[in-house]
Order: sequence, then C-alpha cells, then structure tokens
Amino acid sequence: QVQLVESGGGLVQAGDSLRLSCAASERTSSAAVIAWFRQAPGKEREFVVGVSWTGIRTDYATSVKGRFSVFADDAKNTVYLQMNNLKPEDTAVYYCASGARLGNHERYDYWGQGTQVTVSS
Repeated sequence: QVQLVESGGGLVQAGDSLRLSCAASERTSSAAVIAWFRQAPGKEREFVVGVSWTGIRTDYATSVKGRFSVFADDAKNTVYLQMNNLKPEDTAVYYCASGARLGNHERYDYWGQGTQVTVSS
C-alpha cells in the first residue's frame, strides 16, 4: 500500500510563499504520478497540477498559473508544490494523490491526509 504524507501547510499572509511536500513511501506502476488537489470549505475539490517522477507535468489550474510550481525529487520520492504570491482564495486543504496516469480527470488511488493552507488578507 502506497502511503503519501503531506507537510508544509500553515497560516500566512497574502503575498507570502509556502512550499508543500508530498513524500511517497514507494513508486509503483499504479503510483507513477503525483497530483496536487485542493478543497476549500463549501467548494468542490480542485485539481491543481500533476507531475510524473520523470518530470512530465500537466498544465496548472488557471487560478494558480504563474504563482505555483511543482517539481519532483525522485531520489527522495518527494514532490514539492512551491506556492508564491499566495492569495486568500488559495485557502484550502491541499492533498497529494498518486495514480498510474497523469491528468486532471484520471483516477488517483492513493491519497495523503491533507495539509491546511490558510492565507489571511
């Protein structure tokens, strides 16, 4: 069973930066890519970005394009989400998930516990 552990969330002010980490216990054929999602209170879960361990990346969600960047450190089995110029609307629980194929409509079988990001105005 692949396990994912997120870290790096917190309370910041608008304009600040945070880096989230997603550490995977292993990489398998069914856990070959990592995606970041977020869910704000009362809203549907939103796909943010996905990346393979070889560095292939999906497009970013329009709401974060130009401010967020994702990169994978395959030596550490860890994917990072660098979030710059944070806005109050970025407030959400951020989840990483792993699956076999990359894409915002693909199935992701493994999920982390989530990490809260709160951005104050």
